[in-house]
Amino acid sequence: MNESLNIAMVSAQASPLAATGSAAVSEQSTHVAELSAALTQHGHRVTVYTRRDDPDLPAQVGTPQGYTVIHVPAGPAQRLSDDELLSAMGPFAQYLATHWADGEPDVTHAHFWISGIVTELAARQFSVPTVLTFHGLGTDELRCRMESKLARAATEVSATCTAEAFKLVRMGRPRQCTSVIPSGVNVNAYTPDGPRAPRGDRRRLVSVGKLLPSSGFDTVIRALPYIPDAEFVVAGEADTRESSAEVSRLRGLAKQLGVADRLRLHAAASSDDMTALLRSADVVACTPADESSGFAALKAMACGVPVVASATGALVDIVVDDVTGHLVAHHDPRRFAAVVNPLLRDSFLRRSLGGAGRDRATARYSWDRIAVDTARVYAKSMSAARKANVATG
Repeated sequence: MNESLNIAMVSAQASPLAATGSAAVSEQSTHVAELSAALTQHGHRVTVYTRRDDPDLPAQVGTPQGYTVIHVPAGPAQRLSDDELLSAMGPFAQYLATHWADGEPDVTHAHFWISGIVTELAARQFSVPTVLTFHGLGTDELRCRMESKLARAATEVSATCTAEAFKLVRMGRPRQCTSVIPSGVNVNAYTPDGPRAPRGDRRRLVSVGKLLPSSGFDTVIRALPYIPDAEFVVAGEADTRESSAEVSRLRGLAKQLGVADRLRLHAAASSDDMTALLRSADVVACTPADESSGFAALKAMACGVPVVASATGALVDIVVDDVTGHLVAHHDPRRFAAVVNPLLRDSFLRRSLGGAGRDRATARYSWDRIAVDTARVYAKSMSAARKANVATG
């Protein structure tokens, strides 16, 4: 698409300015920052609207990448839970409506269901087409009900994987109005060449993610007794009561299985540390119960490291079995070990799978490619909105 668009990116609870090199940045913040930068590079004008959660934040920030971030005064200027955020969405939507009164955007793109509420409330006043990316679907009743309504209301829905697209169809979203646009990876930052984290003589398995039961790190720990002389390094954050409890659970499980000396829980302080850790791995394990983005797998593939992943969510789309790594049933430690052991013994096989992973990451999952695909969805939504306006007179 050659037309330059005025794009309103709405990310109410996750600011792209948070994506500044810390390994603990939320996936949504990274996604919005990278997508906005790539769209701007393609000549589009991008304004990101995010809620002011700190009284010292400026009203507006121009980023070095060329897009603008507006801190919307909606609710108290402090961090809020999702439940508390809901009460701030009315003022947020009113701010957008006021801000757009002198010239509405060509298209709006909401990230997460809460942002979807804001976007629909504001956009309907101007007949602006809306695109919605959920970044994972909820499980509690209220959120599921809201997501179902939002999915049917948006002009276009951009699912992050095929599995999510099928879930949306079951929620009542027409398949022809749903596109699959995955998350991307910065293929210039995550590369096979560069510093590697120090390691000993043992083979190394690495996992990355939140220290929560749903991340599935226990699957790899349960597999370690069947994977001799390999260490398991987990890069995650333990800054909440739930994640601290998970650290205790994982350490207890490793001790019970006699592999405590081969488990390392590692907190990566920066994205550079994370990249060095991934490069040091023989295999990267991605074994969550479900996965909407596949960020860890994408980063590993971009670094040229083979991935062994649960056959769930976005990982089914990302990892090509026997080409860039392997897919295994979720929570099957023996099968996981049976797949990993040949990889650890065969350096040529690891290089082959890793090289294919790098090729796939650069060809399909670069942010440049994601921006091009997203712009096509914007064009599709604008066309659908024009037809709807003609039909209603």
